[in-house]
Amino acid sequence: MTAQRIFFACCTRNCIALPNRALGRVRVWGDSLLCSLQTISSMEGVQEDQHGPMEAESLHSPAACTLGPDGDSSMLNPGDTVISEGRVKIIFPSANEVFYNPVQEFNRDLTCAIITEFARLHMLAKGIQISMPGEELTPKVVVDLSEEQEEKPEAAVEKRSVLLGEKCEGGLRILEGLAASGLRSIRFALEVPSIHSIVANDSSFKAVEVMKRNIHFNGVGELVTPSLADARMLMYQCRERKDWFDVIDLDPYGSPAMFLDAAVQAVSEGGLLCVTCTDMAVMAGNSGETCYSKYGAMSIKTKYCHEMALRIILHSLDLRANCYQRYIVPLLAVSVDFYIRVFVQVFSGQAKVKSSASKQAFVYNCTGCGTYHLQRLGKLVSHGSNFKYSAGSGPPVGTNCEHCFQRHQVGGPIWAESMHDLDFVQSILNALKRNPQRFKTSDRIKGVLSMVLEELADVPLYYTLDSLSSIIHCNTPSLLQFRSAILHAGYRVSLSHACKNAIKTDAPPSVIWDIMRSWEKKNPVKRERLSATSPAFHILSTEPRLQACFDVRKDANPKSRQQGLKRFQENPEANWGPKARAKAGGGISTSLAEKSKQHQNKRKQREEDQSSTRNFPCKKFQQGCCARAEDCCYSHEPVLSATDEAPP
Repeated sequence: MTAQRIFFACCTRNCIALPNRALGRVRVWGDSLLCSLQTISSMEGVQEDQHGPMEAESLHSPAACTLGPDGDSSMLNPGDTVISEGRVKIIFPSANEVFYNPVQEFNRDLTCAIITEFARLHMLAKGIQISMPGEELTPKVVVDLSEEQEEKPEAAVEKRSVLLGEKCEGGLRILEGLAASGLRSIRFALEVPSIHSIVANDSSFKAVEVMKRNIHFNGVGELVTPSLADARMLMYQCRERKDWFDVIDLDPYGSPAMFLDAAVQAVSEGGLLCVTCTDMAVMAGNSGETCYSKYGAMSIKTKYCHEMALRIILHSLDLRANCYQRYIVPLLAVSVDFYIRVFVQVFSGQAKVKSSASKQAFVYNCTGCGTYHLQRLGKLVSHGSNFKYSAGSGPPVGTNCEHCFQRHQVGGPIWAESMHDLDFVQSILNALKRNPQRFKTSDRIKGVLSMVLEELADVPLYYTLDSLSSIIHCNTPSLLQFRSAILHAGYRVSLSHACKNAIKTDAPPSVIWDIMRSWEKKNPVKRERLSATSPAFHILSTEPRLQACFDVRKDANPKSRQQGLKRFQENPEANWGPKARAKAGGGISTSLAEKSKQHQNKRKQREEDQSSTRNFPCKKFQQGCCARAEDCCYSHEPVLSATDEAPP
């Protein structure tokens, strides 16, 4: 009975409801008391355990504690679901205790591909060359441990093969700050080579329980260590111990703003920082003041809002890093589905930090025609090996837009340099070509990255073809016609992965509107219907200086479009957007379909009970024009004036 009293007094687990099946050994973890369960037939003869703390193991239920890492179905509890993704199988409980969104498989696949290429660079700096030939046939990685020395003959090169999932000395140290079920960390362990260790952290006790089950279920306990802590405190403590991570992955539910300061300090020199933002309503201009409070930049609602969101998070990361004499170098930044994802390296250097101001810019956006201009915050002038730093000069625009005479909005600051390392992106594509079956979403990764390579790296933001036509109320030219007109005018043009109808070009706004004026002459609009104050009236009142040519050129059609790559996929499933947040106490959440149905037309439907409005007189009845008669929801009783006498 002593052992039972200690068990019930100390254990904070739900399994105490089954005392005839479970025995727990209690250990202290932070401020919580946890029990490691062992399945037994009864409580008879149970003695108090004197073995002390146990190693990390599955803590979910009595049925989960007798299992090995072979994926045996005996690990499953009633209501549990097993989800397969990549080489991983994950157990999810029936209750909504742990967050999971299947649509973000593209996000996780892309991250595995990028960290793999980053691992190549990381190990190459140590004289180790990694290659993964024939991975579709065998999960082995060939590691060349020889250093490049001219005097060493090629026959003496030592080669060895290691299995994916093995601990690699000198390999990457990875932190997933908000791991939830541990799916991403386990995929890193089983699909990314040259890993030394992975810390899968979450602040939710329930999530860590599920995470431990999944680590045990997939047999990656040697590489993946679960952690129950606040991600910020964990990163600050690692920085204090100078125990930096080579890769930090932050994929929160919502905004990552609160984690950025700790992340730029806890990542190693030249380390990789992977950040996801799903608060697109804030970053795309619906709440500019909230965006400023989180990221230090004002977002505005424009057609190029998705690329602007990418540049806002890059600005915020660089700003946080500058506080500690560090700076970022973007490797890849993509806007897909309902979120944005950026991959940056973090370096230290006082001289480079000084040039950060010249990489940021304000955006002046016309509220009438959508024309935009950038104003750099700083100016960098080189004098041989010396550099001079000064404030930027401006503004680049007047009080009103020169094309439509409407006012300007000011947004930013945003990152105004390139968002991608094209050589790094090309290396990812090369790896996909060598192993096209590695990921389920390989076709989409190839399509998106191919578009990234085609983008004009030195041209921030873009126009959209439909909005340009909408401004002057004319028919929309075809994509190839408009691109050809820009090329005929002597300027560069590209598409953007962030928007299907995007036109990214170095042509000035005056040329863009001259092309649209030329198109309007071929497809005239009824100018007598235009308001004298409308943007279309002012734009079309000016004769074009440039006579645009719309003959289609061969180079107007990009290769990714010619090859029919999967660039903008259709919605993968119904209600495919952001899922409901996991509940701390579990519980089954209302499905998104049911929730959406409940809120449809909620502002248009009349109240069924209209008795509350019967006390108010009907104004139309008083005027003698109410046609609803008895169906009217207001009172048709005569209204007594203040001078009328009340009846006796």
